[in-house]
Amino acid sequence: MPKTDERVDLREAVVLDRPWITIVWDDPVNLMSYVSYVFRSYFGVSAEEAERLMLQVHNNGRAVVATGNREAMERHVEAMHGYGLWATLAKDET
Repeated sequence: MPKTDERVDLREAVVLDRPWITIVWDDPVNLMSYVSYVFRSYFGVSAEEAERLMLQVHNNGRAVVATGNREAMERHVEAMHGYGLWATLAKDET
C-alpha cells in the first residue's frame, strides 16, 4: 500500500503534465478574413474550422487554436506574432 505522501506526489506530477495551449486574441487591426487565412495556412485546418476559430476570436475575444507541449506552443505563438496576430501561451486549465 503506497504511503499517503506518495499519492500526493503522484497528483502533483499529473497536474504538472497538463498540456499548454496557444491562445489567439481579438485585435482591432486584422480583418476576420485574414485571421481565417492565417489559421488555414499555418495550422492547415479546413475553411470551416478556420471560420469557427476566427468567430470565436471575434465574438469571445479569444480562441484556443492549439494544444501540446510548451515548446510547440511557443513556436505557434511566435508564428502568430509573425503574421501580426496577438497570441499567448498558457497552461491548459481544463
